[in-house]
Amino acid sequence: MRIALIGYGKMGRAIERIAEGRGHTIILKIDVDNISEMTRENLSKADVAIEFTGPSSAADNLLKCAEYGVRAVSGSTGWLEKYPAVKQAFEKYGSAFVYASNFSIGVNIFFELNKKLAGLMAPFPDYAVEMREIHHTQKKDAPSGTAITLAEQILANIPSLKTWVNNRSEEAGVLPILSERMDPAPGTHLVKYHSPIDDIEIIHTAHNREGFAGGAVIAAEFIQNKKGIFSMKDVLGL
Repeated sequence: MRIALIGYGKMGRAIERIAEGRGHTIILKIDVDNISEMTRENLSKADVAIEFTGPSSAADNLLKCAEYGVRAVSGSTGWLEKYPAVKQAFEKYGSAFVYASNFSIGVNIFFELNKKLAGLMAPFPDYAVEMREIHHTQKKDAPSGTAITLAEQILANIPSLKTWVNNRSEEAGVLPILSERMDPAPGTHLVKYHSPIDDIEIIHTAHNREGFAGGAVIAAEFIQNKKGIFSMKDVLGL
């Protein structure tokens, strides 16, 4: 498979190592220094583009991929207010797209556990729920995209919760998310239900970027001959 990397920071380099280790070829590397090379001609040589940039550039990068008919995988966070337009573009041009706030296989299993636990806890109002996420200091968005996914899953399964906030709160109907930034910390996410009697916690801790990068390559392999909009749940058969 021929892969175009859009974003060649630490994640891009980790993806490159894993992709080449699985027998794929990186035919294009786009970063801030050579953004002019992200042309229709160059991108169209790729079977799949893997996009890991930032909130300010992700949507535009993906709209170009859609317009050029290039299948794309994206793990950029902080841009999801533009997701409907990006999704519509991939559908319009008949390509394929996978977005995930986190491509780690372990995190996606954690997502399923989170939904199940939230459903089990919903009938028990004595348990208050809160979240905590810890990342390295270079992470630009807070809360993390993974934390937002976890929070939205909890809101969908516990009707008494109406919204989340990125700070401490004891207000009824509010799910607090506590964000911390420290080095080195590839990513930790904790969901805690606490009552006067006991606590229940689930936690996922990443040890490095390999899980995120490997999942992105697996997602690219999944869509290389497909059309449509997919999630990691589709990729992993969860």
